[in-house]
Amino acid sequence: MLPPSDNGAPQGISRREAIRRAALLAGVALSPNWLAAIERTGQSAQAQRLPSAQAAIVSAVAERILPRTDTPGAIDAGVPAFIDLLYGDFMTPNEQKMLTEGLTHLDAASKKAFGASFVSLAPDRQDTLLRDIARAEEKQGQGFFRLIRSATILGYFTSEQVGRNVLHYDPVPGRYDACVPIDDVGRRNWTT
Repeated sequence: MLPPSDNGAPQGISRREAIRRAALLAGVALSPNWLAAIERTGQSAQAQRLPSAQAAIVSAVAERILPRTDTPGAIDAGVPAFIDLLYGDFMTPNEQKMLTEGLTHLDAASKKAFGASFVSLAPDRQDTLLRDIARAEEKQGQGFFRLIRSATILGYFTSEQVGRNVLHYDPVPGRYDACVPIDDVGRRNWTT
């Protein structure tokens, strides 16, 4: 029984406590480290790490790299949230700095060239700015554009929606037919 709150009503329990109790019912003991990791994944899926202005630029850039056509675009596949998660949990401090400085530079270049922020520009003007940045970074090893393009492509092609609907991933494939013409299997690229 839960202890009553100040007003006499039972209090709710935390996610960690609910998982611990469910594990005990199942006869499994979870270490505190596992509970902390489970709690963190629930929070990280909802928390935004980039400032909202930069998150909007990330969305616009990702959509220009992989725009919606007859297949879903980067925004449809959840790529901006994926990049935000990469930024917060997996990028090194140098990569984080490269991304944020690149986003700031991109927006400043947009305002200088067209008098408006990057997110408010027409797609052709956004493409022009991105091409200019890509050309300027061509000789560098790793730059802002290469970083955001790689993250966009990774997020797009590892998303469930793209895997199922664009690449036609079948986690439990049926019969194996070797050397089948691609037209005979509906032009599916991944599982043929």
